[in-house]
Amino acid sequence: MKDDPGPTGKPEIRFAREAGGSLLIRLVGPWQLSQRVPSSSVVERELASALPRRIAFDATGLTGWDTSFLTFLIRVSQLCSRHGIAADREGLPAGVRRLLALAEAVPERKGARTEEVDESMLDRIGKATLSTTQSLGDMLRFVGEASLAALRLMTGRARYRRSDLFLLLQEAGAEALPIVTLISFLVGLILAFVGAVQLQQFGATIYVADLVGIAMAREMGAMMTAIVMAGRTGASYAAQLGSMKVTQEIDALTTMGISPLEFLVLPRMLALFVMMPLLCLYSDFVGMLGGAAVGAGMLGLSPITYYQQTAAAVTLGNVAGGVFKASVYGLLIALSGCMRGMQSGSSSSAVGEATTAAVVTSIVLVIGACGLFAVLFYMLGI
Repeated sequence: MKDDPGPTGKPEIRFAREAGGSLLIRLVGPWQLSQRVPSSSVVERELASALPRRIAFDATGLTGWDTSFLTFLIRVSQLCSRHGIAADREGLPAGVRRLLALAEAVPERKGARTEEVDESMLDRIGKATLSTTQSLGDMLRFVGEASLAALRLMTGRARYRRSDLFLLLQEAGAEALPIVTLISFLVGLILAFVGAVQLQQFGATIYVADLVGIAMAREMGAMMTAIVMAGRTGASYAAQLGSMKVTQEIDALTTMGISPLEFLVLPRMLALFVMMPLLCLYSDFVGMLGGAAVGAGMLGLSPITYYQQTAAAVTLGNVAGGVFKASVYGLLIALSGCMRGMQSGSSSSAVGEATTAAVVTSIVLVIGACGLFAVLFYMLGI
């Protein structure tokens, strides 16, 4: 046997060949992640020189250990199993022996470790296509189930609490007035200012009233209200239903024979469908006030003149078109928020992801619907 110089300040492996074909592995120093721990390949090279019949360990020089030490020992045990060498662990600390026994008692699940696989572009395109197709299928399924719930509501067979509906009406209506007021006033003010800069060049500043009035009534009032409600109410719906999914409240409703779409989704759809047209009308009015502030303060127009010009420019068809768009936007926002909430996973991070997806989906659908309405109204001459 070789003389042991004693423990050092760094982790080391020392080998000693004993009589009877045994290999003694002395482990000295601090075997911790903060140190540069030797690799099991050192043991593998020692075994390659001459295979012993038995391996023993001496850990008297060990000054500290953590999971890196356990990883090393597990790899040495795998080497012993591969070469048919008996391993004697009596020289290891008792805690290490217990952890090794526990690790070997519960084998690693097959496929638990992810392996990096080089995928071709066609593979990635195919997977993305399949994922998109599945998402569209889930969306269509949810819209169909929501439509059936709406039909049951029309026949008086839907099961939901009226008190929940009134509370949702208040949340989607009165409580949303402050943010709608701020955004609508600023949008009207910006439209008037941008229009005034251009119209002043032609001496036609009076038509700022026409610009703001028609823009707010036809497009901006409904669209800006929808975007605000998508970030405020649609996200709230997704977070609420996602939290219910995590706490298994939705599963409890299904177990009791109550449809979650009727009890949870239907009142939210009704609330936004009813309140969005009212919020749109309010947004139109506040946006025109913002334009009037620019007209009176910057262009020198009298409030009476601005009002008369706006009343002459804005028709009932403009207002009705904006209100109709707002009601459709409300349904899209409610469907997006509830769908993402119902599709949420069962973890807190999944709720956040569902909330983000609800806002993105709502805004994309609203902008897409706005473009379709613009083309449709142009073809109809409205």
